[in-house]
Amino acid sequence: MRSRYSRWDGSQDPFGPDVDAGDLLDAMSSEILSGAGAESALRRLMRRGMRGRFSGLDALRTRVRQARRQEQDRLDLAGPLEDVRERLEQVVERERTTLSFKAEDDARMRETFLDSLPPDVPGRINELREYRFVDPQAQREFDELMEFLKEQVLSSYFRNMAQGLQGLSPEELQRFKDMLAELNSMIEARDQGQHTQQDFDRFMRAFGDFFPENPRNLDELLEQMARRMAALSRLLASLSPEQRAELQALAEQVLQDMDLAFEADRLAQHLSGMFPDMPWGEPTLAGGEEPMPMSATVDALERMHDYEELDRSLRGDYPGASIEEVDEEALRRTMGDDAARDLRRLKEIERALEEAGLVARRGGRLEVTPRGARHLGERALVKVFEHLRKDREAVHEARDTGGTSEPTGATRPWRFGDSGQIAVQRTVFNAVLRDGASRSPRIAPEDFELVDAETRTEAATALLLDLSFSMPLRGHFVPAKRMALALHALIESRYPHDTLYLVGFSDYARKMKPEDLTASGWERVYGTNMQHAFHLAGRLLSQHPRATRQVIMVTDGEPTAHLEGEEVFFSWPPVPETIHLTLQEAMRLARSGVTLNVFMLEDSPGLTRFMERLARLTAGRVFLMNGDALGDFVVRDYVTRRTR
Repeated sequence: MRSRYSRWDGSQDPFGPDVDAGDLLDAMSSEILSGAGAESALRRLMRRGMRGRFSGLDALRTRVRQARRQEQDRLDLAGPLEDVRERLEQVVERERTTLSFKAEDDARMRETFLDSLPPDVPGRINELREYRFVDPQAQREFDELMEFLKEQVLSSYFRNMAQGLQGLSPEELQRFKDMLAELNSMIEARDQGQHTQQDFDRFMRAFGDFFPENPRNLDELLEQMARRMAALSRLLASLSPEQRAELQALAEQVLQDMDLAFEADRLAQHLSGMFPDMPWGEPTLAGGEEPMPMSATVDALERMHDYEELDRSLRGDYPGASIEEVDEEALRRTMGDDAARDLRRLKEIERALEEAGLVARRGGRLEVTPRGARHLGERALVKVFEHLRKDREAVHEARDTGGTSEPTGATRPWRFGDSGQIAVQRTVFNAVLRDGASRSPRIAPEDFELVDAETRTEAATALLLDLSFSMPLRGHFVPAKRMALALHALIESRYPHDTLYLVGFSDYARKMKPEDLTASGWERVYGTNMQHAFHLAGRLLSQHPRATRQVIMVTDGEPTAHLEGEEVFFSWPPVPETIHLTLQEAMRLARSGVTLNVFMLEDSPGLTRFMERLARLTAGRVFLMNGDALGDFVVRDYVTRRTR
């Protein structure tokens, strides 16, 4: 199988077929339901990524830091100078060897000249430039070294621009100098407000072959050149004073020989003023021992700057930090296309969620939409049913499409365990058809058919969720919210005639919407006001007098608050009046025909004693339950009771 790859142009789906917006929201669900909020959940997803799908910022930063350490460990900052010194010494030694076999006085004079060469590399090269070597191989090697130095110095100042400049003709060298002069003039014109994009396009038509990276505008071109020259300045700053003076003199000597020194220095001054945040002259540490050519060393220092900037932006611990500040192109240069693709995905998460209608920004804050809350409920419900398929205890599929209240006009075959009205005519017809008309038909079990009927029974449920601060403190918040969203999704999808009311209670009780469960923050208030919750549930359920009505309450603490008029009275430990008023509201519900189902997520002595009294006085059901099993049990219980 062949694959083709292309750069991102804005039209491709950054996630591909293996990740959809629902997967992204599902990965954020625990943080959202814990009260962290969509904004915080999004940031955490960006930091950790999705296992098996794409890396997060933390993983990318780890890779960047490892690459930086590896670069630092193999980098030898003095290598460029030592490389030239070693090659030059080989040339001189070759010439000495040849002279030693000659008896002429000229050979002795030449040896004296070689002995008097300056110790520094630039001085030696300057003296040897006019020297004519006796050894032809030494002359060739020296000439090659001079061409190599030209290429290395040009490449160190101008990355990729010096490709193919080895053996530069006078005409090509003049064109290169004209390009630098034109570039400096453009910068000065821009400083005076006289530069246009047309000027840059004209410049690129004339000199574009010097810029294989194909910059789109003057700013992009200058930034590329500034990064290169800043890296060269770091190399010089990282050497000892003697080494720095030698290498700097060598570079200036080469540029002077090519008549490029003036324009190169002019350009460096412009760039250092335009990009002051770049690491001009900042020394760096390195521990390598393998020398590299000058341009390769500057390449490494340029990558080091990329690593440092990426590490800072990926860390994102400064005011105003944003993922948009992470340079995708720098990440691609240093870490490859896979890392850049992961970064692009991280940058597109919010857009993908918004386009899918799962989140939206309101007043500058990222919030889960009703559609997003419904999606979380559906995902939670799917997980519940996956567990139910593994454990079918107390659950059976309802084969009846309804009860006997409203015949649909159709019949259906009887199966063992079915109950309902027998369709006599259809049953006899089946027996005759099976036995034939020639003899008296005998009715067999497979002949029976039942009158198909649809039940219209309505169920109304008030789900009371404890939102007091102890719920998130003890780790019950997320399982309780998942259960609520799953139950809401179940009723919407499978029991559309049923009604579910969500009621949250802490110091007060109030009616909620599913999306309210995804809001950020916790209720840092005192009080578990079950009395108000039961009272509100009774008012809501009274609107459904013909329905099967029930209350499902999830809590981790005993009642500690009640209403006195419109004000809340709180006391810990709870006072007898709070217990009395709470039980009174619960008994009022039971007398009106409402079934109470209470799920305790803790087993403290006070809560246990209260729930025992509640169950005895209301004939309700009380369950002590682990929070992780809450969703499975509530959904299974609801389905079981609706299919009896």
